[in-house]
Amino acid sequence: MIFSGNPKALIRLLKFLWWSLVAVFCSLLLGLSGAFLYLSPTLPSVEALRSIQLQIPLRVFSSDGKLIAEFGEMRRTPIRFAEIPPNFINALLSAEDDNFANHYGVDPSSLMRAATQLVKSGHIQSGGSTITMQVAKNFFLTSERSFSRKTTEILLALQIERQLTKDEILELYVNKIYLGNRAYGIEAAAQVYYGKSIRDVSLAQMAMIAGLPKAPSRFNPLANPTRAKERRDWILGRMYRLGKIDQTAYQTALNEPLNASYHVPTPEVNAPYIAEMARAEMVGRYGSEAYTEGFRVTTTVPSDLQEHANKAIQQGLIDYDQRHGYRGPESRFAGMTRANWVQELTKQRTINGLEPGIVTQVDKTGLRV
Repeated sequence: MIFSGNPKALIRLLKFLWWSLVAVFCSLLLGLSGAFLYLSPTLPSVEALRSIQLQIPLRVFSSDGKLIAEFGEMRRTPIRFAEIPPNFINALLSAEDDNFANHYGVDPSSLMRAATQLVKSGHIQSGGSTITMQVAKNFFLTSERSFSRKTTEILLALQIERQLTKDEILELYVNKIYLGNRAYGIEAAAQVYYGKSIRDVSLAQMAMIAGLPKAPSRFNPLANPTRAKERRDWILGRMYRLGKIDQTAYQTALNEPLNASYHVPTPEVNAPYIAEMARAEMVGRYGSEAYTEGFRVTTTVPSDLQEHANKAIQQGLIDYDQRHGYRGPESRFAGMTRANWVQELTKQRTINGLEPGIVTQVDKTGLRV
């Protein structure tokens, strides 16, 4: 050893390293304090987060509360913190910020890791952002990658932690984040990818959704299923290593197929003309804000009476058609194979439960469909 037999030299080196670390820490503290004094007059008010208005689509309902239609570019259904499954919170924190419960908005170890990457590569690879810092960025800042913006993000995160609880911070985060395919927030993502509430998805599905904030396109289960599964499995592994799930739950979730598919909002009542009347009225009153302010329009139409009316019209059309007999096809597909028929049928609309069909044979006694 270079210091064997010379303990005084070793002590001097340790003292030098210690005071060097103290000097670096003090420099960082002074720099952060100076930045706060310089930037604080321009920082937005964190108190505004308590009354923030998220963009929510226009929804039209029957008089008994059933969905008729939804209008808007963003799909978002805000969810309260108490409604979020604990397993999803564990999956999210395992992926994004496993020290969330302990830090005060900034995680020094994450920032040090980001700084090390910067020194090694010469450019910013990872921002070292905590969930609180991401809330600051998502609500107040742009996606610009610069030291001044990062400093502002840190200062805002420290303020957010002083004024909001951890539960409030998480609630803001899970309702704001973009998760691909027009889905904003975890409840909308669960509806888009699995057709059900975040409260009803499996552990594996929660892990998949928790993997999306990092890169919604790269880890999208519809566009990039292989990468999405790798990300999901990594998060499940993190949850297991951190003691959030046991071996059985881990293996069961790991063996579950990705099974994500695109789900559109499904109306519970078929009343498109009423929905359009409501939409036009709201746009006339509020302009483009009608699509983003979360308006819920309740019409005077009861869902059961609307359903009876739809069935009456459908049966009336069928009776009329049968009284006048078969009048020939809407179009012809001569020479096409069965596979082509199926392809053509998928292009046709289903109207009030009436399915389109292809007539393959006609004689005096009837026809074959």
